[in-house]
Amino acid sequence: MKHTNSKQKLKDIINFCQAIFTLCIICLYQANISNSYPIYAQQTYENPRESTGRIVCANCHLAQKNIYIEAPKEVLPNTVFETVVKIPYEFNKKQILGNGSKGDLNVGAVVILPEGFKLAPKDRMDEKLLKKTKNLYFNNYSQKLDNIIVIGPITGKDNQEITFPILAPDPQINKNTHFLKYSIYVGANKGRGQLYPSGEKSNNNPIPSNAEGRIEKIKPNEDGGYEVIIKTKDDETISQYVPIGLNLTIKEGQRIKAGEYITTDPNVGGFGQSEIEIVLQNPTRLISFIFFSISVLISQLFFVLKKKQFEKVQSLNQNF
Repeated sequence: MKHTNSKQKLKDIINFCQAIFTLCIICLYQANISNSYPIYAQQTYENPRESTGRIVCANCHLAQKNIYIEAPKEVLPNTVFETVVKIPYEFNKKQILGNGSKGDLNVGAVVILPEGFKLAPKDRMDEKLLKKTKNLYFNNYSQKLDNIIVIGPITGKDNQEITFPILAPDPQINKNTHFLKYSIYVGANKGRGQLYPSGEKSNNNPIPSNAEGRIEKIKPNEDGGYEVIIKTKDDETISQYVPIGLNLTIKEGQRIKAGEYITTDPNVGGFGQSEIEIVLQNPTRLISFIFFSISVLISQLFFVLKKKQFEKVQSLNQNF
C-alpha cells in the first residue's frame, strides 16, 4: 500500500513538473512573438533610416501621427542618460486586429543614435532608471548596428512614454567618436500598419469598389463579413467580399463609382518621426570654462572693490 502511494506521489510530481515546463515554453513563445514585430524591418532593411532621412517604418504605417522626444542638451563621456519618446494615445480608440475583432492599440519605437552611443547595461543604471525601464525589453537593430535600438509592440495604454537608457561613448577609448554635436533620430508608431513588408495590404484599410454600378444586394456572411453584389451598366454582376470588422458605408440601391470606398477607414494609428541634437561634452573644456568664469567673476569683484576704495580716497581728499 505504501509502495503504491509512493508511486502515485512520484507520478503526480512528474506531471506537475511537465505542466510547469510546458507553461514556461508557452510564455517564452508568446514573448518571442510580442518582441518579433520589429523583425519585419530588420529582415528587409539593413538600416532603418533611408538616405532621404525617412525611417522605413513609414513604408507600412502610412498615416502620420505626432510624436515627441526629450533628451539632455549635453552629456559627459561614459555616462548614462535618458532619451524619452512620447507617443500620444487616445484611450477611447480601438484598432482592428488580424482576425477582425477590435483591441487596444500597441506601440513601438526605434531610436537611431550616433555611432558609439548604445543601450546602457543594467549594472550602469540607477534605481530610478531601472524602475522606469521595468518590463521594457529593448533590442539592438542588428549585431553590427548596436547604436540603433528598437522596442515593440508593447501595450499603448501603459507606455505612452518610453524611456531609453543610453550610454554615451568615451572618445579617449573609442577613437571613432569625438566631442561634437550629434543628432538622435526617433520613429514611433501606434496601431497596426496598412501594408506588410511584402507589399500586401493588411485588413487595416478601407475597401474600394471593384466596379462602377448599382449595389444590387448586401449579404451578411457566416464569418461576420459581407458579400456586396454590384450590377454594372452592362448588366454584369460582380461580387465583392468585405472582411469582418469593417463597417459598410453603402446601402442597397446606391450607385457607386469604381475605386469609391464602400467601408469606413478602420485605421486609428499611424507613424511619426522626430530628431533632437545632443552635445558630447569634453570634461576638460567644461572645467576650463568653469575656471575661466570664476576668474572673470573674481576680476570683476576686485575691480568693484578697487573702485570703491578709490572713491573713498577721493572723498577723504575733498574733506581736507
